[in-house]
Amino acid sequence: MPHQDPTAPADLLAHWRPAPDGYKHVVSISLGSSKRDAREETELLGQKFVLERLGTDGDMQKARQMLLALDGKVDAFGLGGTDLYIVAGEKRYTFREIAALVKGVDKTPILDGSGLKHTLEREAIEQLEPLIHWKGCRTLLVSSVDRFGMAEALSEAGADVLYGDFVFGLNMNVPLRTMNSIRTVAKVILPALTFLPFKWFYPTGEKQEKSVKGVGTRYYDWAEVIAGDTHYVKRYAPDKLEGKTILTQTITEADREWARAHGLKRLITTTPRIGNRNFATNVMEAMFVAYQGASAALSEVQYRDLITRMDFRPQVTEF
Repeated sequence: MPHQDPTAPADLLAHWRPAPDGYKHVVSISLGSSKRDAREETELLGQKFVLERLGTDGDMQKARQMLLALDGKVDAFGLGGTDLYIVAGEKRYTFREIAALVKGVDKTPILDGSGLKHTLEREAIEQLEPLIHWKGCRTLLVSSVDRFGMAEALSEAGADVLYGDFVFGLNMNVPLRTMNSIRTVAKVILPALTFLPFKWFYPTGEKQEKSVKGVGTRYYDWAEVIAGDTHYVKRYAPDKLEGKTILTQTITEADREWARAHGLKRLITTTPRIGNRNFATNVMEAMFVAYQGASAALSEVQYRDLITRMDFRPQVTEF
C-alpha cells in the first residue's frame, strides 16, 4: 500500500467529537459498513468511557487517513473489519497489507481483538457449559484460524466440531474435523495467506450486508450451534435457522431482528451489551488497554484478570 498524505480531508471527521473530560476514548476504525457505526458511553471499574465505531465501507485509504488524523487524540484504537494478526497456537502471523495500513500510527495503541479472543472467547465456552452441553454438540465454527482460542476450547469440551476455514474462506468443500488438521493448516497456509489482500477471504464494506449461498450453506442444517464472526455467519446462512443457536460477538439491533426473522432459538454474544449493541472484541480489547493506560496489548494474565474483575460473561438472548 503506498503511503498516503497523513492529513485527513476536512470533512472526513467533520462530525467527530472528542470525549468529555474524565472519559477515556476508544475509537474503532473499521473496514466494515458505516451503517453499523455507533457511539456509546459506559463505566467500568470506576472509569468512564466513550466507545465509538467508525466504518469506512472497505476504503483502506480512508481508514488510514482517519487513523493518522486521530493518532494521539484518543486513548486506544480498535481495528475492525479486518485482522492485523492471527494467533494460532504459539505463533502470531501478521497480515502485510494491514501492517501497511497502520504504519506510522505510533502515538495511540492499536488493538485488533486477537489477544482478547484468545482469552475471552475461550472462557465463554467454559461458562456456557451449563446451558450448552458441549459433549457431542454439533458445532459449525465458520472460521477457526481467527478464533484459535475458541476452536481449542470447543475441542477440549468434547464438541463435535466442523471447522469451516476452507469451506467459507476459500469456497472449497473441504470441511475440517480435528484440531490437528487446523494446526497443520495454520502452519502451512497462514504464512502465505498473510501476503494476500484481506478482502479476498473476508467481506468488507457493503459486502458485509449481502447474503451468499455457497458450498458451506448446507452445513448449517447439520449444526446445532453456529459459531464465529457475525458477518461470516450471516453471509452464508440459509433463509431459515429454526432451533439453532448462534455464538458470535458483534451484534446490533438489526442483527437481533435478523436472528428473530430466521427463526433462531438462541443468540449468544461473547461480549457484553453496551447501549444498543454488543461491540466487537477489538473494541473491548482497546478498552482494556485504555483502562490500564498501556501503550500496547496486554498479557494473557492481565486480560484474564480484567475479564474477572469486570465480570464479563456471555450474553444470552432466547427467542
